[in-house]
Amino acid sequence: MFARLLVPTDGSAGTDAVTAHALEFARTYGATVQALYVVDTGAEPASVAGDQREELYAPSERRGREATIRITDRAEADETDAAREVHEGIPHVEILASATDHDVDAIVMGTHGRSGADRVRLGSTTERVLALSSIPVISVRLEEDAPSTADDGYDRIVVPTDGSDTAERAAETVLDVAEKYDATVHAVYVIDSTVYDLEDAPRSILGLLREGGERAIETVAEAARERDLEATTELRRGVPADELLAYASNVDADLLAMGTRGHAIGSADLLGSTTARVVRRSRVPVLTVG
Repeated sequence: MFARLLVPTDGSAGTDAVTAHALEFARTYGATVQALYVVDTGAEPASVAGDQREELYAPSERRGREATIRITDRAEADETDAAREVHEGIPHVEILASATDHDVDAIVMGTHGRSGADRVRLGSTTERVLALSSIPVISVRLEEDAPSTADDGYDRIVVPTDGSDTAERAAETVLDVAEKYDATVHAVYVIDSTVYDLEDAPRSILGLLREGGERAIETVAEAARERDLEATTELRRGVPADELLAYASNVDADLLAMGTRGHAIGSADLLGSTTARVVRRSRVPVLTVG
């Protein structure tokens, strides 16, 4: 399923964790790794040209070479085939173009990266990639003290669902991952208290919401059991992102997997709001499927 992985980097502290998770998937699936650094020229002054331009971006290009070499060196030490490249341009555009050019099956990248004229802005960049990517994206929180290895794999995977087509596509992808790791699948549905006034809603409405939620999580659980995987279900009420993150913590999840609902760049909500909030706040990797 994952034969080729793209690993964009900005060289930020914490990117070792991104590399670790990329190599975990590469080992499990026998995948190759393509490391990428993008020199952000999106804010380039119109008056810059020639030698001035070369001088302006030379430090970033050097940093990009060093950052991508760190990834390929770790991959080669792990006996994983790897290559690297440094591009210039708008980060999310170059990342998506590289994914297409190399026909990769998934992108593994960090969230909350540092920003600035000489760095790839992996905070907003990641959200744009998540919203626009046609392939799965595994986002890993960038923290200086994050573990630099992911040797234990993924034993407990939380799969939020709302019964939509997007959620079903995400579930199909993550069940393939769960089967590869023989992981327990935790299907969860949250009745959204920000949409429904749960205190004043008629019992008939609450009953319908509950029935729909139970049907959605049981569909995921049954699909998992058909693959001989252990599965649990959970129906919760509250703010979806808060409840999903709390549930993931409660079951000590290794991975969250959910669908995205992309929007045009410039819209108020680039991703589905719940997905965006989970990706920004999750302490464990989040696998998103568009």
